[in-house]
Amino acid sequence: MGALCLVYWISIGLLLGLCLGADPFANFNLELSYITASPLGVPQQVIAINGKFPGPVLNVTTNYNVVVDVRNKLDEDVLITWSGIQMRRASWQDGVLGTNCPIPPKWNWTYQFQVKDQIGSFYYFPSLNLQRASGGFGSFVVTNRDIIPLPFAIPDGDIVILIGDWYTRNHTALRKALDNGEELGMPDGVLINGKGPYRYNTTLVQDGIVHETINVDPGKTYRIRVHNVGVSTCLNFRIQSHNLLLAETEGYYTSQQNYTSMDVHVGQSYSFLVTMDQNASSDYYIVASARFVNESLWQRVTGVAVLHYSNSKGKVSGPLPDPPNDAFDTTYSLNQAMSIRQNVSASGARPNPQGSFHYGSINVTDVYVLKSLPPSKIDGKLRATYNGISFVNPDTPIKLADAYKVKGAYKLDFPSKPLERAPSRDRSIINATYKGFIEIILQNNDTVLQTFHLDGYSFFVVGMGIGEWTENNRGSYNRWDAISRSTVQVFAGGWTAVFVSLDNVGVWNMRTENLDRWYLGQETYMKIVNPEDTGNKTELPVPDNALYCGALSHMQKPQKVSASSMLASSNLYLVLVVVFSTMISGLCY
Repeated sequence: MGALCLVYWISIGLLLGLCLGADPFANFNLELSYITASPLGVPQQVIAINGKFPGPVLNVTTNYNVVVDVRNKLDEDVLITWSGIQMRRASWQDGVLGTNCPIPPKWNWTYQFQVKDQIGSFYYFPSLNLQRASGGFGSFVVTNRDIIPLPFAIPDGDIVILIGDWYTRNHTALRKALDNGEELGMPDGVLINGKGPYRYNTTLVQDGIVHETINVDPGKTYRIRVHNVGVSTCLNFRIQSHNLLLAETEGYYTSQQNYTSMDVHVGQSYSFLVTMDQNASSDYYIVASARFVNESLWQRVTGVAVLHYSNSKGKVSGPLPDPPNDAFDTTYSLNQAMSIRQNVSASGARPNPQGSFHYGSINVTDVYVLKSLPPSKIDGKLRATYNGISFVNPDTPIKLADAYKVKGAYKLDFPSKPLERAPSRDRSIINATYKGFIEIILQNNDTVLQTFHLDGYSFFVVGMGIGEWTENNRGSYNRWDAISRSTVQVFAGGWTAVFVSLDNVGVWNMRTENLDRWYLGQETYMKIVNPEDTGNKTELPVPDNALYCGALSHMQKPQKVSASSMLASSNLYLVLVVVFSTMISGLCY
């Protein structure tokens, strides 16, 4: 019996070692539903997460396994995507129609992925049919492991600020407008953390609007994470009388520079270190105002919150701090964008310096030029394009079509450069090469500023300019400390060049973050296959809880339970410990 007890304690030790030695799990539940809110003083339907608008901050640590059970209480399909989270080996979890069947109303689905070798400021949102224009978004923060030092002193606090242009029409009304061939027009305002503007001006801001207040203590330094979760408007972010020390953007530490304001484009995320070093004679304005527009017409499209010191002597009043004085000149903003450099000596998610990957000395294997034009009619409907192709999402997601050999679901013939032909609707995607190193030229010949996003990766922003890109522009590329990120601006009538190292197998969405253009078809996918992988080393197999649709609809079983269909391994270990302990202890005593 003593030997059996010894085996018991050894087994417990081994099981606990498995529990504690493996990367931890973080479990979240997100329930999407409609609620009525009045952020701009007009009652409207918004998408809430767990009854709140905006949704909760999801806070995890590098290498955590993240389990998110999403319950859909909307009246339409939904998917949640995780902007900037690279989903290493797991594009099955990306939450876009090219890789996932949507979650039907009254159903739930569990995402499970690892934030492998990532740190930084990201966000999540519903990816279908303009739903983000009604809410459903929240911040996703990945903190460093304790063994990896921050490249700055530990801040006294962490603050999330979600900014974005906002319409008092909900996403279904906006969708109908686009379907009818109309532009969305000027937004009705800008929200800060889901709230309307502080009444800094009695003419421009009506009475009774609830505004956001950020409470701080004098002398302390806070890490302020700013995400532009809006529809299509670039916003200039600034805090009255305070410098913004840029520290990180979308998962990479930057060379630390002070800015009085920062242009935050749709879909972008930044971290600033802000020291509360003012005398607090009154509160201070926090402002997010529209850029590159006729400011006299767009005055209402301004978000205003309040920075409140604990020793403040009164309310803030007077004019807002000035934005950059260049409404139709992109020079300042372009130079600001290219001044953002990577901190090459800092450790990111791993101990080695961020600059240890010498991207500037790697030979480019393929070049893709993605040109966007103003939306035009295709088959009588307004559509937006890359290289003349307006993407049509396949009935059967690309990943499932490959796994189950569904023919004709998509085409591997997306052109690597614009073609002289009439625009068309198609299911063309890029057939990229695993371990390739590609150059993507984003040529924006549309009339509006756009942002470009790539799922599954970050890319090096090596160049940016106005006019038509030519090969001569490569001479101006930053080949040493270009910032790495997943969302980048492309000025109207201009270009942006990025380098991408293709080391993440899967199918990855490439899109504009401008919701109207995205809805109208300005996106495609990049398929990356490792032909030598026969054992799921570089890509995980179809998840056990995969949803089926399109040609595979017959495989979908009715959903019988609301609980997660996958049990996190860490929870399984703990169950085994309890069961094994109960069985053996009965024999030992």
